[in-house]
Amino acid sequence: MTSSKYYQFFLFVLFCAISFITYSLNQAELDQVNDKQLSQYNSSIVEQSAWQGTGLALYEHLDKQFDFQFFQYIDSTDSDNSFTIGHLIAQQNDVIQQLYQTDMASTQTLSNGRLQVKLAATEQLAYLSNRYKIQLMLIWGSFLLIAVVSIFFGMHQSKKFKYCAKVIKELPNLTFHTIQKSKLKGEFNLLRKTLETCQVNLKAKVDEFNSAQEKLTRAAFQDPLTGMGTRAKFTEKLNEICAPNSQQLGVLCIVKATELGPINQVQGREAGDKYLLRIANDIRKTLVKSAEALCYRTSTADFAIILPDVSLKDGAATFEQLKIAFDEYQQQMGTDSIAYIGLCPYHHSSDAVSLMTLGDTAASIAQTMGPNSIHVQQQLSGDELFGDNRWKASIDDIIKRKAIKFYAQPISASRPSVESYRELLSRFYNSQGKFLPTTTVIAMAERHGMGIELDKLVVLKTLSMMASTPSITGLLGINISTSSANNEQFVTWLKNLLVNQRHIAARLVFEVSESGMQTNLTATYHFIKEAHSVGARVSIERFGLGFTSFKFFKDVTPDFIKLDGSYTQGIITDPHNQFFVKMIVDIARKLTIRVVATSVENQEEKSAMEQLLVDGLQGYYIAKPNPIDATATREQREMVM
Repeated sequence: MTSSKYYQFFLFVLFCAISFITYSLNQAELDQVNDKQLSQYNSSIVEQSAWQGTGLALYEHLDKQFDFQFFQYIDSTDSDNSFTIGHLIAQQNDVIQQLYQTDMASTQTLSNGRLQVKLAATEQLAYLSNRYKIQLMLIWGSFLLIAVVSIFFGMHQSKKFKYCAKVIKELPNLTFHTIQKSKLKGEFNLLRKTLETCQVNLKAKVDEFNSAQEKLTRAAFQDPLTGMGTRAKFTEKLNEICAPNSQQLGVLCIVKATELGPINQVQGREAGDKYLLRIANDIRKTLVKSAEALCYRTSTADFAIILPDVSLKDGAATFEQLKIAFDEYQQQMGTDSIAYIGLCPYHHSSDAVSLMTLGDTAASIAQTMGPNSIHVQQQLSGDELFGDNRWKASIDDIIKRKAIKFYAQPISASRPSVESYRELLSRFYNSQGKFLPTTTVIAMAERHGMGIELDKLVVLKTLSMMASTPSITGLLGINISTSSANNEQFVTWLKNLLVNQRHIAARLVFEVSESGMQTNLTATYHFIKEAHSVGARVSIERFGLGFTSFKFFKDVTPDFIKLDGSYTQGIITDPHNQFFVKMIVDIARKLTIRVVATSVENQEEKSAMEQLLVDGLQGYYIAKPNPIDATATREQREMVM
């Protein structure tokens, strides 16, 4: 039995007791009246003790004063004088009146007979019974009112208990709803606060566990920079869609972020991370309406997107929007391109290796078609040039057409007495006049053994530009691949080319990567010696990544060394970077070698490097690369002024 039923039972017993007490009080009052009336009768009948008349006459005489329920006179000598009227037992139709007892019986012996009577309390009984009815109505009306109100409040509280039970029931499901104060007020306020505290503490614990799980998931399956799936996750999905019993159809997209290398080198790794993050965000925005799309970062600069249940035509239309986003970003960045997009379909007969080959081929062909191009490749027919072969033909075309343009990025001298130069950055373009990704062109040229030819083209084009444009003054830096710098035939060709143009050679600074120079010390000595012999200078770029001793640094004696951008990025907070840079500057100064800090991206880095007494500063904060013609014109105006 519930507490509410106990309460209702208690109320019933209580009001029954009240009803009984009320009845008892009424009965006591009735008994008091009856005793008084009976006493009056007894006093009156004493006067009639010598009665010798008929019973009827006696009845009529007494009936004037008393109300009889029963009257019987039995004459002892003459039965004709006897008289009986009424009933010993009261005849009552009213149930309430039947509850009351009115025992007013009296028996007396008179001179000639015996008198037995029972007085009636009709008026008093009627009055008390009516009053008791009213009392009962008030009592049980109150009971009914209290019962209804208690039931109402019980139902109200039941709703609150049910609400609390619902909240508690949802806790294991980790469903946290705001508890409504209006449903838990008054005496439930403490319970509400307890539930809220419980929810907060439980949610905090759940969030803590979810955070730990999320970190583990990210470490295993989510790229920390872009938030996309990792290569392991992509491989898993690729095997799923290419499974023999798979009936999945869709489009595979490969996105190659070809500008990551140059951005890392020129602007620093932080800028490279921002570049990759922007590409990832552009991909997400493009696919915002494709809820089933899956995105992965499969390598340092490559992304893969899977569009299930999409035709190749619809997929190409979707990624046209991505190309537009890349074009806008390219305008902001001022680079040759942003990324290239390759598309291919997949179906139930695809296998993972062939599908990836098809996707990579599509992306490689896109790189030969101009900035941020899209190429759709449905299958490899073998009738056209794909992948590396297409790149070989493209580089051949670049060399034959001498399809190269230059941008220049100045190196700012830290002191007026320090001589500085501008670095020439090569940009290659296809037959449609669209720029190709520089790092890819150079990498493909090296792969196909065409790197030396490409370097020769850069040198010849630079010499031609300097000879035909007198307005271009000062020192110019030319990037030479390490394979060319270590090639004796190229060095001989370069020396023979410059020996008769010493006035131009004296304005050239050949930049070579440190890592390549260290692999062949003999060839490195030879290249620097021959470059110095014609008046040219040598700069070792990305310095600090590969050198393990300063002996090589001392024996090679370049004219410039350009610190790797990683030292600039940590120069403010990393004491090891500061110590290393200071040590290089001290040694370089004794050897009359100029030290250039690269990837300078803000005023704090610039100030820190200047305090360490570097000779030059290069980076996007100092100056961005500009077309060489625009640079020359601006410098010419400055010289005139």
